[in-house]
Order: sequence, then structure tokens, then C-alpha cells
Amino acid sequence: MVSDTSWPGYERIPRFAMQGYTALLSEALRQLSEPPTHVFIQAGVGGIAAAVAGHLSVLLGDDRPFFTVVDPSRAACLFESARAGHPVKVDHGQSTVTAMLECYEPSLVAWRILSRAADAFMTVDDEDAISVMKLLANPKDGDPAVVAGESGGVGLAALLKAASDPTLRGRIGLGPNARVFLINTEGATDPLLYEQLVGATPAQVTAKNIKPVKNRSTDGANP
Repeated sequence: MVSDTSWPGYERIPRFAMQGYTALLSEALRQLSEPPTHVFIQAGVGGIAAAVAGHLSVLLGDDRPFFTVVDPSRAACLFESARAGHPVKVDHGQSTVTAMLECYEPSLVAWRILSRAADAFMTVDDEDAISVMKLLANPKDGDPAVVAGESGGVGLAALLKAASDPTLRGRIGLGPNARVFLINTEGATDPLLYEQLVGATPAQVTAKNIKPVKNRSTDGANP
């Protein structure tokens, strides 16, 4: 088994999986003119969240971004662990549409990192996640359309939730000059459900990024 979640006696392989996630950060940071000031990242067991938090903490030191871990409200094992001050297992309740994040107990390796490197924990509802799927599929002002699955855009859902609350914005320093880093961790892993939730197929959303090419006269030259 290759997994990014860990439990007593099974930690070595999850560490390797988490190290692999840092390739995303290396690629992203090469394209950014300045480091981010804030990170909102979704968490299931916490593997990718811990990898991002730990890597940026080591790389940027005192200049690291404010780091917010985001759980689905129906499977908020990291949120509740932060509240308790130690890893906790939450009860199975109503399933969440964010199936890739539906985890009820944090990874021990991830928790060791996040308990030190994360600055805040928050939750978002299923409705928030679905709203972001639609938002990314129907962008404004010339932004590209993005196919994000139910779990993929939860970081953006948290950002929008925080940005809409003046008190939260002030507490985390989310001002007009903030540079926010997000990772879309999932495309349309369930194409039928994606179409049902968004009202368009993944192919239809992707096609919005294809610009028509105008016919150009060759003025008698060979094409």
C-alpha cells in the first residue's frame, strides 16, 4: 500500500508521499515574482497541507505565509484536533460531497507538522465547495476556466468565506496587498457528478479556453 496517511508503525512511506507534494511548490514558486502572504489549503488526513506548511516554513522562515488548513464541515478531523490540542477521531455523520476530503482521523505525521506550522483551521460547507466549482467553470474578466472537482477548490471556498468577513480578514491580515496561494487538488474525478453540479461537462468548461483563430489572407502567397 502507498498512502499519505499514517498511523503507529506506518510512517516511512507517508513521509515519502508528502515529500513528493513539494514538487508542486517548487514549480509554483519558480513562477511567482514574490512569495505568497497567505495559503488556504484543503485537508483530508492532512498530508498535502502538512507538506505545504512544512516546506514553506523551512524555505521562507520568518517570511512564511499565514497558513490556514481547511476541512469540510462534515469531516473536520483536523479542525477538531486543533480545538482539542491533540489528534482526535470524529464521528461518521452525513457524507460530504467533497469525497476526497472525507476523512475522520488525521495522519499522525501530518498532525505533528500542522500542530506547529499551521496558523488557523477552518471549515467550509458542501454548498461552498459546489459554488466554487461553478465559479471556476464560469470565470469573469478574461480569467481562464478551471475544471475543479468537489474537493479541489475548497481552498478557494475558504478564501472567499474569510474575505467576506471583515473580522476574519483583520485577524489573519488579509488586506488589499495579500498574495494568496491555492492548489486545485482535483479535476472532474467523477464527470457525471461534475456535470450534475456545474451544469456543464468538463469538456465544455475546458473548451471555453479555446480561442478561435481568425482567417488571415495570404495575399496570393502559398499557405
